[in-house]
Amino acid sequence: MHIPDNYLSPATCGVMLTAMAPIWTVSVLKVKAQIKEKKETVPLIGVAAALAFLIMMFNLPIPGGTTAHAVGGTLLAVLLGPWAACLALSLTLLLQALLFGDGGILTFGANAFNMAVIMPFVGYACYQIGRRLHHEKIGLAIGAYVGINLAALTASIELGLQPLLAHSSNGTPLYCPYGLNITIPAMLLAHLLVAGWVEALFSVLVYQFIKKAAPDTLYRAPATAKSFKAFYGLLIGLIVLSPLGLLASGTAWGEWSNQELTHRLHTAAPVGMTHGVHFNALFSDYAIHGLNLPLGYILSALTAVLIFAVLMRVLQHEH
Repeated sequence: MHIPDNYLSPATCGVMLTAMAPIWTVSVLKVKAQIKEKKETVPLIGVAAALAFLIMMFNLPIPGGTTAHAVGGTLLAVLLGPWAACLALSLTLLLQALLFGDGGILTFGANAFNMAVIMPFVGYACYQIGRRLHHEKIGLAIGAYVGINLAALTASIELGLQPLLAHSSNGTPLYCPYGLNITIPAMLLAHLLVAGWVEALFSVLVYQFIKKAAPDTLYRAPATAKSFKAFYGLLIGLIVLSPLGLLASGTAWGEWSNQELTHRLHTAAPVGMTHGVHFNALFSDYAIHGLNLPLGYILSALTAVLIFAVLMRVLQHEH
């Protein structure tokens, strides 16, 4: 679901980034007010961003040879509130793009809209309905499943509109070459059949774990949290297990390199993709030069967690 650079036209990227600007502004204002009531919000945002980062490292095999992954958007909204979850997920997506080449730089606004807005807010609304009906776990599971699938649908529409929005005079697509009739079924198939169920299961299991181990850290709990040991243990466990994400071979649908896309199309990739932005991330694909892939994967995970920890420590001192 991480749309790479050059799959969306510059105009589309500009529109999505512009749409995200007021959302991020409101998120910052909402979170500032939340911090005044519950100071634990600052370190929790760092923990949540790290948690989402690690969740997304576990790739899942999809029929047809592609992969997908869970995100944890609804879970973060339940832990932090939807506005803080929006900021945490945006931080995660930004780090993934800048340091690991997962998702594009120009498409950051689109990816944030899909995974940091659609997913947590839709999922949280479902959770709230379940909570009012005294079935919060069912609400969480449904929210997680619906949230990730709506996010996938939104991404598929953004991709599928490109042949209509950006093409040459003879109608040849300049960016993503696949229309809505292909992008929507392809994206939804992966998430309806696999990723959505994993998202729901993981969200409920982690929610149950945190509710037992650290209930006062939940969004609607009293501001008495004193220990983050449960979260730290969870993060360490996911870091150690992260190489399991390497077991699923193949590239996620719509995230191919130009070479992979050329092979799929049996012709050259669209001009806008071959002549677009090509950013070389330091640890592209979570690999570290000179290390075997599993160890590089673990160190990439650890690096991300440490970056979030340092960033939140700096922000905490400011508050």
